[in-house]
Amino acid sequence: MKQTLTVLLLLAGFWVQPAAAQAQVAEAAVATTTDMADGKRSPTERSPALTGVRRPLYRLQKSDVVEIRFTLSPDFDQALSIQPDGYISLRSAGNLFAEGLTLPELLESVKKAYQPILHDPDVTVVLKDFEKPSFIAAGQVGRPGKYELRSATGVAEAIAIAGGFTDQAKHSQVVVFRKITDGVVETHVLNLKAMLASRNLEEDLELRPGDMLFVPQNRISKIRRFLPTSSLSTFITPTQF
Repeated sequence: MKQTLTVLLLLAGFWVQPAAAQAQVAEAAVATTTDMADGKRSPTERSPALTGVRRPLYRLQKSDVVEIRFTLSPDFDQALSIQPDGYISLRSAGNLFAEGLTLPELLESVKKAYQPILHDPDVTVVLKDFEKPSFIAAGQVGRPGKYELRSATGVAEAIAIAGGFTDQAKHSQVVVFRKITDGVVETHVLNLKAMLASRNLEEDLELRPGDMLFVPQNRISKIRRFLPTSSLSTFITPTQF
């Protein structure tokens, strides 16, 4: 009887330990979340594409305009543009680095900057103007340039916005360049010719702000200046492109 009881106790201890370990992991996760909430930014926090963060807060960029309002001290109210070096010049409080901060982070930084001047400043920060979401179309499109990205837009629609393909365009190899982080660029190659021919755009890629799509030149147009027009069909068939 005693041996049976001992075996049961050992088995109970075996199942309890994993539960305790799980609790320790959960506590560690909560602690990590708390640390980040307290202002300790992880190295990849600014890269939602790598971390999987959904709906990240907007981070200030150069040329953005913020309005800072002081409820009890309106004399310090000011509208500031983020300078090319990333700083803003606060009235009576010096320069403050603002590029890359969210509005809540900038609010806390402004409060700290004015604490030596104002007692417990009541501050509001509002984003007044910012770089509009956009994409760049380059290469063999009718109107290369920069276009605003006002709604969900696929590559096929973006090319139509940019004036469509030119006669020299290689429809089967449209390249989308997407910046992930500083120094890391992701590329996507799309065969729009096949998608448009099949009347199926399910594989079309939705553009993100900052994307650049490039339409290369086809081989026919590259050699056309060296061959008579009547000779092209002898060397190349249209189905190759």
